[in-house]
Amino acid sequence: MPSAYIETTIPSYYVARPSNNLIQAAHQATTRDWWDGGCSNLTLFTSLEVWDECERGDSTMAIERHSLLKGLPLLSTTEVSIQLAGCLVDEGIIPSKAASDAIHIALASVHDMNYLVTWNFRHIANPFLRDRLRATISKRGFKMPVMCSPEELLQSHEYND
Repeated sequence: MPSAYIETTIPSYYVARPSNNLIQAAHQATTRDWWDGGCSNLTLFTSLEVWDECERGDSTMAIERHSLLKGLPLLSTTEVSIQLAGCLVDEGIIPSKAASDAIHIALASVHDMNYLVTWNFRHIANPFLRDRLRATISKRGFKMPVMCSPEELLQSHEYND
């Protein structure tokens, strides 16, 4: 079964209070549909980085985010994954202020995940960064996962049924 790394935006959108912003509200609903509908039959993983990020903010929401992730296997943050994340920042692909995003990408790559599921299009699933990310990750001997949203996975899964 294909594997997917669940990045912080997924539990955040799942448990968030309904947004007045139509696009964000649609993302929230799509996230719930995807998660509750079996996550496209993917084997899900997360990390301590996600766990730590989910602790931030409103304590009630933090508990709900953790509850959603409970039971998912954690990918280990290895020296190799830290080095790869550092390369993504050092090469200017990911800004240093978003170093945690580099860690997510590195973890998913080092642990050979098929997908990295996110709503972060600024630093992770950004089509303008994709080629540079892939080249840097490849140069270090790893394969970049497909970085996509729950919406893309839902549409692809429905198309393949």
